[in-house]
Amino acid sequence: MTTTNEIADKIAAEQNLTKAQAKTIVESVFKQITDAALAGSETSIPAFGKFKLKDTPEREGRNPATGATIKVAASRKLTFQPAKALKDTLNK
Repeated sequence: MTTTNEIADKIAAEQNLTKAQAKTIVESVFKQITDAALAGSETSIPAFGKFKLKDTPEREGRNPATGATIKVAASRKLTFQPAKALKDTLNK
């Protein structure tokens, strides 16, 4: 697993920044993706992929322990679709 701090440490080393500066940049990128999703916009990062918000409607489900029917509330989730370049890199 890679954490925000580990990403920031790698960016700091590659770009000759302090760890604090790099962490601020990483957190800012994540905040911009979140803000765009909240506004209903898609975030597209070329050669990496797209982040977008998806609404899932209310539905019926089953409690696996009892078999009873339950209602699963509607929700929103952030989805990621990798770009072809990223898929190709991962499948080499």
